[in-house]
Amino acid sequence: MRISMLMSLIRPTGPIIVGISLGFTLSLLSVTWVNESCDSNWMGATDEMLVAHPGISKGARKPSSISTGTTDNGNTEGEFEPRIVPYNKPAQQGPPHKVIRAKYVSTELGIRERLFVAVFTSKTTLSTLAVAINRTLNHHLDGRLIFFTGTRNRKLPHGMFVVAHEDERPVPNMYQSIRYLLEHHVAEYDWFYLAQDDTYTQPERLKTLVSHLSMDLQLYMGHPGEFIGGETQGRYCHGGPGFLLSSALLLKLQPFLDHCRTDIISVKPDEWLGRCIIDYTGTSCVEEYEGLNYNYFSMENNMDLLKVENDGFQNALTVHPVTSAELMYRLHKQFSQIELQRTYEEIEKLQSEIKNVSEVAVDGNKSTLWPIGISPPFEPKSRFEVLRWDYFTEEHLFSCVDGAPKCQLIGADRDDVSDVINVAVAELKEKYNPIVQLSDPRLVNGYRRFDHTRGMEYTLDLQFQATTQSGHQKSIARRVHLVRPLSQVEIIPMPYVTEATRVHVLLPLTSYESHAALSFLDHCSSNLFENGENAILNLLFAYEPAEALKVSTNDVFAEVKAKVAAVEHRYPNVKVSWISIKTESSGVLHILDIVSRKHPVDTLFLLVTADTVLNSEFLNRCRMNAISGWQAFFPIHFQDFDPHVAYPDRPPSGSPDLVREAGHFDRYTFEEACFYNSDYMSSRTRMNGDLQENEELMENLDLYDMFVQYSGLHVFRAVEPALRQAYRNRTCDPRLNEDSFHRCLQSKVEGRGSRSQLAMLIFEQEQSNST
Repeated sequence: MRISMLMSLIRPTGPIIVGISLGFTLSLLSVTWVNESCDSNWMGATDEMLVAHPGISKGARKPSSISTGTTDNGNTEGEFEPRIVPYNKPAQQGPPHKVIRAKYVSTELGIRERLFVAVFTSKTTLSTLAVAINRTLNHHLDGRLIFFTGTRNRKLPHGMFVVAHEDERPVPNMYQSIRYLLEHHVAEYDWFYLAQDDTYTQPERLKTLVSHLSMDLQLYMGHPGEFIGGETQGRYCHGGPGFLLSSALLLKLQPFLDHCRTDIISVKPDEWLGRCIIDYTGTSCVEEYEGLNYNYFSMENNMDLLKVENDGFQNALTVHPVTSAELMYRLHKQFSQIELQRTYEEIEKLQSEIKNVSEVAVDGNKSTLWPIGISPPFEPKSRFEVLRWDYFTEEHLFSCVDGAPKCQLIGADRDDVSDVINVAVAELKEKYNPIVQLSDPRLVNGYRRFDHTRGMEYTLDLQFQATTQSGHQKSIARRVHLVRPLSQVEIIPMPYVTEATRVHVLLPLTSYESHAALSFLDHCSSNLFENGENAILNLLFAYEPAEALKVSTNDVFAEVKAKVAAVEHRYPNVKVSWISIKTESSGVLHILDIVSRKHPVDTLFLLVTADTVLNSEFLNRCRMNAISGWQAFFPIHFQDFDPHVAYPDRPPSGSPDLVREAGHFDRYTFEEACFYNSDYMSSRTRMNGDLQENEELMENLDLYDMFVQYSGLHVFRAVEPALRQAYRNRTCDPRLNEDSFHRCLQSKVEGRGSRSQLAMLIFEQEQSNST
């Protein structure tokens, strides 16, 4: 009885007692297993987290180890005493050094271009074969193309970079070329392709080959050949079909290049280079590497390119020898057609695969977009985002650029419509042939719209005369839908510009703008002169003949000149220059002709008006968007509405946001412009030919029209949020030409207020009149 009662009391605590006993037993056993010295071999310096006291040579124990009681020297280890490491305040540092950033991000990040192309030419073929290579190869490459020659003519072909070594001997020319690559470009490119000027190179296949090769390879790839005599082990790459060299191989060869010049004797440059590479790097020429082949084709005399169906020609990377520039262009056309046909076949294959996969999708064929592989149409979220369709016929367009309801279909629009109709007719004929023969196509209705997500879309209603195989004829109509898709996005190389360029601000003034010029000088003082902006202000006083006669007694610009003197006195480092011009014309081109002759050709001009408010942000965009020989910038400023219309019940805020109720971007004004003097002078030179036939051209054209018609530059027209003009009741100069005067009136009318504000103003006026 007592035993059973005792067991009933012990049973609940039994597992606890067993667990505690087991824990003590395992802990005692672990002491014998983990019995290691703190200086064991696997314990590195990086594991010592505790520092011993100065003067004591023993190290700290690893937290998971058990001390043996003795150190390496046999001394008994005492108890470890932690110590406090005092915080040493860092020494006072001087002013931070100015960080010099690289010109390009790729330079700072160490990113290199993939391919560099070097072509060996001569003085006699520089203007023929070399020009043909430049035209068929240069614009397809992402890297650099340079021509090496012994001597050259004084005049070089346009758009070619030529390096002359002043030595016509082939081997020294090769040596100087390799040395030039090592000194100037080996750190910027991964692969170097070298060829002669009588070699045609298919650019897309060359880029594809290089893109599959690792940048770290030491590779010498081309058409291998045996050395004469067979004394040298290995093979060299023939120079005729061209060859590839990796930058890693060139860097390995660099210390021995001068030894090759003196020790290796050869009359063939490609054989000399091959001996040099094999002797000092141990790398031999190969034609194939990991499944990648260097395909070449040997050209025979009088070969008909259209009849060549050889696989070696169809897949060739290079063709050699090419005897004339005409043959080079014919080869380029032939290979371009081959590549285009292969691209079409690949597109059809991908479309077929997409269509087959869509069969097993949840929605079946409904999940397949049309056309296959093209982005889906844009889906509007509101009524304002619905894309507009423009109506057209074969002769007219019913949505014109100038706002007219109907205009003649000319130029690029006519070519676009004609091409779309021809494609649609060809597709319908192929679809119904041979059962039905379609003839006499006629466009009944045409619609088109531009979808920014996929391209230009068309809807055509075409009418045909259909003839069956039995001879029956009938007039039928078919509606077709077409898409001209957008191609892939490409980066266009742009010239390098900086924000450090000095801007010469030009302000033409007439007598009725003298009061506004005072406010302009106040804005310049606070926004430019006080900040030390790198800009020079030039005032251009345009006197009418009657005003010029009274300049000594009653100068219409006397108040402005006094203001200029006060500004210069306030800012001693600022010099505001002015030019007095007597003219009967209001055209700005007459004034700019005088100013242009007084400044260097590399001067950056900023043409403004008396209402323009300048600031640093806009000046920087002027510097970035005006590119000499490339682009002129015509900003669209934000025009404030009449405050009495925009804010009838409250005063306007000091710096209102760019909102619809405050103003609008005035697209009718072209008065502000950023351009280089050299571009203006070249445009005026081209304009002189038409000026002799039409003497009124100077009066009818403004600066914007002149750049569009005669400069050949890209005219960059964009809204400028940093350029803002306060409302002023301007007066349009009646001496302006008809188009400029009409634009001035339109700008003045639309600058009063928005449609809703003007409508509310008229409504309130009607209400007050009725009461």
